[in-house]
Amino acid sequence: MEARLNLFTNPVAAKALKHIVAANKVVMESSLPHATQELVKLRASQINGCGFCTDMHTKEAMHAGEDVTRLHLVAAWREATVFTDAERAALELTEEGTRIADAAGGVSDEVWANAAKYYDEEQLGALVSLIALINAFNRANVIIQQPAGDYQPGMFG
Repeated sequence: MEARLNLFTNPVAAKALKHIVAANKVVMESSLPHATQELVKLRASQINGCGFCTDMHTKEAMHAGEDVTRLHLVAAWREATVFTDAERAALELTEEGTRIADAAGGVSDEVWANAAKYYDEEQLGALVSLIALINAFNRANVIIQQPAGDYQPGMFG
C-alpha cells in the first residue's frame, strides 16, 4: 500500500505540515502531562480511523513508558479503572471535540467544566490546541491513505 500523496515532498503540503508540526511542538512543551497528550492523540486517532496516527501514538506512548494495559483500554476508557479523573476529563473533551458534527452545539458546558476542574488555563489551551492539531493530522493521513504499521518511535524527530 502506498499513500496517494507524499506530504513531505509536495510543495504546498510540506509547507503547511511544517507549520502544523511547529504548532504541535508548542503543545508538547506545555505543562500538559505528556501521558495525557499521548492518550488524547491516540483517542482522536481511533475515532477518526487514522491507522498511521494510531500506530504512531501507541508506539510513542509505549516508548515513553506508558502501560500497555492503559493503551489497550483507551477506546473503552469509560469502563476502564486505569485512568485518573483528569485523564478521563481530557478523553471526554477529546471525544466531543473530535465529534463536533455529531453533537448539536459541539462541546457541552458540562464536559468543558469537568476539564477545567483538572487543568489550568495553560493546560486547557494546550488541550484545545492538541485536539485541533491531531484532528488535522488524522484528516490529512486518512485523505491520502497513509499506510500504518511501520512507524518507529522518534522517526520524525
